[in-house]
This record gives sequence, C-alpha cells and structure tokens, in this order.
Amino acid sequence: LWMNIVVIGAGQAAAQTVVSLRQFGSDDDIQIVGEEPAPPYQRPPLSKAYMKGEMDEARLYLRPNEWYAENNVELLLSQRAISVDTATATVKLDNGKTLPYDRLVIATGSRPRQLPVPSANLKNVFDLRTLDDVQRIREQLSSEKKLAIIGAGYIGLEAAAVARQLGLEVTVIEMAERILARVTSPVISAFYQSVHESHGVNFFTNARLSALRGKDGAIVSAVLEDGAEIDADIALVGIGISPNDTIAADAGIECQDGIVVDRDGRTNNPAVFAAGDCARRPLVHYSGSARLESVHNAIEQGKLVAAAILDRPRPREEAPWFWSDQYDLKLQIAGLSVGFNDHVIRGDIEARKFAVFYFDDEKLLAVDAVGAPGEFLQAKKWIADGQTPDRSRLKDASVSIKEIAQDMK
Repeated sequence: LWMNIVVIGAGQAAAQTVVSLRQFGSDDDIQIVGEEPAPPYQRPPLSKAYMKGEMDEARLYLRPNEWYAENNVELLLSQRAISVDTATATVKLDNGKTLPYDRLVIATGSRPRQLPVPSANLKNVFDLRTLDDVQRIREQLSSEKKLAIIGAGYIGLEAAAVARQLGLEVTVIEMAERILARVTSPVISAFYQSVHESHGVNFFTNARLSALRGKDGAIVSAVLEDGAEIDADIALVGIGISPNDTIAADAGIECQDGIVVDRDGRTNNPAVFAAGDCARRPLVHYSGSARLESVHNAIEQGKLVAAAILDRPRPREEAPWFWSDQYDLKLQIAGLSVGFNDHVIRGDIEARKFAVFYFDDEKLLAVDAVGAPGEFLQAKKWIADGQTPDRSRLKDASVSIKEIAQDMK
C-alpha cells in the first residue's frame, strides 16, 4: 500500500521519522516542510561548540543535503505550513501550495517564551533557538562586552560558560530561588552555581526582571524589580519554551500543553502523528504524560512514529535521558526526578566526579551524573527495567557500580 507522507517541521524529530521510514523499508513519497532555509540540523551544539565557533554549519546537519535527494525525500524549506484540513487530508502552505497526505507527522517543535517586560524587542536581545539566532549572537561576542542572561536553565548556563571562555563579563538573572530549579535538585544547583562562580559568572537569584533599558534602540541594562540595574551590551533570553501546537489545535486535534499522542505517537486522528518537543506522550516508566524536550525524545519518537506508520513492531522505549556540557564538565541525566523524596550522593562532589540518585519511597526515579558515565548508563538501564538498587550500597563508592548491578541480577 503506497502512501503520501507529509512531515511538518524540519528538526530532529522530523529528520529521524524520515530516516527511520527509509530504514524500515518504506518507498512512500515523503515531503518535509521546514520554515528555516537550512535542512534538518541538531540544536544542542548551538549553545556550545557552534556558538564558540568550533563547528561549522554543515557539521550541524543531521544528514547531508544529498541524502534527501538520493532517498527521494522532497525538502520544502523556507516554507511554512499554515493549516491542516483533516476532512480533506491536506496541508496548506504560506505560499498557497496544498499538499495531500495519507499520513501526516507534526514535528513543529517549540518556540522560546517571550520576555513579558517592556523593551524586550531592543537590539542585541536574543533568543537562542535557531541557527540564525546564534549567527547573530556570534557577531556580538567580543571579549570586552557585558552579557546578561535571563533564565538559569541549561541553555542559559551553557551560553554563560561559552561567553566566559570567550572573555565576556556574564551576569545570570533567575527568578527562582536557585538556578536549574525546574529541572534538578538543590545539590546540583549549588554545585553548578559554584562552578560558574569560580569562572567569574555573577548570579542574581530570586530576582525579577522589571524592564530592559535601551539607548538608541539597543540594550544598555537590565532593571530588576528591587531597582538594581545590571549593565548589558547583549542579553540572552532563556526562560523556557512553548510547544508549537496551534496548527494541530486549529485542526481539531487534541492538545494540552502539546499535541496529545499515544505510545506510538498517534494523535486522536488515526492518520495524524506528532513527535518531538510539540508532543505530549505517555511516560511508560512513570505515570501520566509529559512533553520531553530532548534529543533522545525526538529520536525515539521519530522511530516510534515511523514504525507505527508502517505497521512494524514498536521499538523499545528507553528511560528519558538528557545531557549538558558546561566548561569541561559533562552532566548526564537519566530518568525524571520530579517528585523525589530521597536522594543518595555517590562519589566526590569536590573532585567533580559524582552522581545523585533520586528515589520516590522505594523506587529509583532518576540520576544526575557529573563526570560519572558508568553511573549514568547503569541507572538508565535500571530505570528502563524498573529495578531499584540498594541505597546503602550506592553510597559506598568502594563498591563498583558494575558489582552492584551484578548482585541485582
């Protein structure tokens, strides 16, 4: 049965869906609609190697341009899908084109939340989401400049590390009482704040931004609610992202902070699938559902969707995992620590080689591992298998993680 498959969005989830369709043997017609001029590319290096100028644009591409032509995938770049009509099974583009589909994959990703303060549109105030954003930021990153980063999540902190390495003066403004408050525990927050401070980054936590101040249309400072004013030639805004689910909602597809999908990425319309940042999926290793904003999630959902479209067996679902590179440190996260009520620290925080294991009563929920890849990999497997190690043994770093795993078999 030959099909016409249309993929809206050209990020990691879109690319993976298409690559998996071809790997799984599909010779269906495939079209990818992407708003940006570049073919699908990886976003994580944008706030790291690419921002530092250590990586050229072509190396960001998930597949070389020729791959799409060779695999009979039509790339419709610099074009935007504006509506979906599920009754006629068509997608309308902003240039008037209409694409018919037998199966539709919505992989529209997410967009940065906008600063809700006056003058957020001054010159040299940037989001950090696209190639274009980072190219414009890079032109401003010279060492005598002062950079204000609004939001102390992973993207903001990764950018802070790069900017310090390039010699900029960096101040991070965070409205929560600690950095990384939304994504990790106080242990990790305190560790990363001390690392950044040792590199000369200034932090304002519990700090609400009230306005950005400009001169001749360009930013000169960030003003806090308590009246403090922070000089800035550049500001980076990293206060979270929102799912691009409007096109689905307008088409009558169920959305709830993201496009609601089942384990196979199928929406409440059997011909329509969704994957990546824009999709709210069931959390098979936990309860409930969530949007997972990560490369691993985009890749896994791309594979699940491709398998479902072709009626193949469902690929195995791993425990969610994430990573962050800051300075010479690699943080690897397995699982979701939300709702933990106990934690165990294994290793040596001072030596910057340690892991924090999070538990909800008896169940292992997640691990944050800094310079501890063995702990990360083992915890990821335990979570996927629904296993929980003995806490007292975890605390004892003289017992290797392999030995603990062996004894649990």
